[in-house]
Amino acid sequence: MTRASTAPRSSAYLSALSQEIEKKLQRALDSPSQRRNLLQELLADVALEVDDRARDIILSREEDAISPGDDSLLGQLCFYDVLADYYIQAPESGKPILDLIDQLWSQLFASHIFSLLFHKWLFEVQLDKHEVLLRYSSALVQGATNVFWIDIQTNTRRFRSLFCYLLEEVSLEPARLNKIPVQAQRDLYLLLSRFMIFYNSGDKVDAFLSHCPTFPNAFLIGGPADFIVTELADQLQKLKVEPVLLHYLSNLRFLRGLELRMATSTRLKTCLYSFTSPGGPMYPTRVVRHAAWDALDLLFPVGRYPRHIISLFFRLLYPWYWPSSCWNFIVSCIKAVLCSLLAYIFSRWERLRRPKRT
Repeated sequence: MTRASTAPRSSAYLSALSQEIEKKLQRALDSPSQRRNLLQELLADVALEVDDRARDIILSREEDAISPGDDSLLGQLCFYDVLADYYIQAPESGKPILDLIDQLWSQLFASHIFSLLFHKWLFEVQLDKHEVLLRYSSALVQGATNVFWIDIQTNTRRFRSLFCYLLEEVSLEPARLNKIPVQAQRDLYLLLSRFMIFYNSGDKVDAFLSHCPTFPNAFLIGGPADFIVTELADQLQKLKVEPVLLHYLSNLRFLRGLELRMATSTRLKTCLYSFTSPGGPMYPTRVVRHAAWDALDLLFPVGRYPRHIISLFFRLLYPWYWPSSCWNFIVSCIKAVLCSLLAYIFSRWERLRRPKRT
């Protein structure tokens, strides 16, 4: 089967999906009492991963055609990925859906669905009305924020392709970025700053900062490095899922070497300090406290030992923490001794196994 014969089949399948989305949106519009549930179900449907049967229809596996192995994002291909591309190629199929979303604009999940289905369309079409462009741009940022938080709460990366598009194809491409208003550009950069580490894009910090435009209130918050660190510090304070918090703390190394204002540097230090002590208001676990200490020592090596000495002194003021601290210290020492002993035994064993040279 050739590409020419599979293309109509794929297009027909995506057209049928669009019609189903349109029907569910129409049902939500006609049923105020069931509106929230219907939109929530629709959001779950478009975020589903494409199964093998649908993948065979959408993507051709024949020669001279795109196969799932040809795209790095196709390891987890979701329906919103293929529909977002489809609405660029066939904008007439997306127009009825956009009209219905406009009528459901005030509903909770409307911006979620818009950001997933039309995040590429917004930067590829030409919208003449400024108020429409501003509304769509604001909905994109708001919806993307909400779906990224869904990933954080569940510790998944289902919406990573949306983040990668906004980061690599929009924020690093001035031609696309300049299509949205300046305020929306600023909000988009702040959004990407908060989730960059979560989606394992910390290695793009330098490119991200170099493309960051100058905003009107830059003299109040400093340069691009200052606002990205400020956003990350605020994000850390909001995280309640321990594996996600540990992921953030262990990947803060990408901030090393950034030139920050004193106020920004102090803000980040204060944020990390809040995770280094047991008890309120954070109540961090032991593994979080150690990860926060590691991040502090890496980002702010000056004053490392005085910080630990002061921390130890304050720990001594709370006798009820002594038993657990002593026990963890003993266990750590035993583990270190056992690891050293095993390493010595294995090294001796390898030496004995080596054949002697004659």
